[in-house]
Amino acid sequence: MAEFSLYATPALGGYSTTHDGIALEELDGLGLISIATPLDSDAALAAALKKGFGAEIPAVGKVASSSDSKIRFLGMAPGQLFAAFEHDGPNAEGAIADKLAGAGYTTDQSDVWVGLRIAGPEVRTVLERICPLDLAPNAFAQDKVARTAMEHMAAIVFREGEDGFVLLTARSSAKSFLHALEVSIANAL
Repeated sequence: MAEFSLYATPALGGYSTTHDGIALEELDGLGLISIATPLDSDAALAAALKKGFGAEIPAVGKVASSSDSKIRFLGMAPGQLFAAFEHDGPNAEGAIADKLAGAGYTTDQSDVWVGLRIAGPEVRTVLERICPLDLAPNAFAQDKVARTAMEHMAAIVFREGEDGFVLLTARSSAKSFLHALEVSIANAL
């Protein structure tokens, strides 16, 4: 009988490049956990998030960080947030669920999404070609998050620095999404 070994691979092979001052890299080892609030349990989830992570539940469209700044909680919709963090290996969901102790419904989304970090002084020039959101610093402040469409593909965008953003999209369209970003970089700069 043949023996097979299975191993996880990044959706884009660990892609990383810099072009004209714009750095674009795949976030390999991204843990992404959906947390849903059980009916009438907002206070219990808030208490568990505070106790387990030292974080507040972010408002929709906002990002809150754990007390050690290793986990970002993205306010996605009323009663739903995502926990985004570096995680190597299986069971990213357990790292969140254990500390919530049943106060929220958790689902591991790590292998469903691909994350890309894009940064550089002209990052907004690149993104404005394909993203309908106003990403100007006064309109899209640090630690803001939004769902949108970029080149017909669903995306989540959050700002993580003066000139840096994290983009999340479905793993099934990762190569098309990367291509759209590469073309925008080439045409914008």
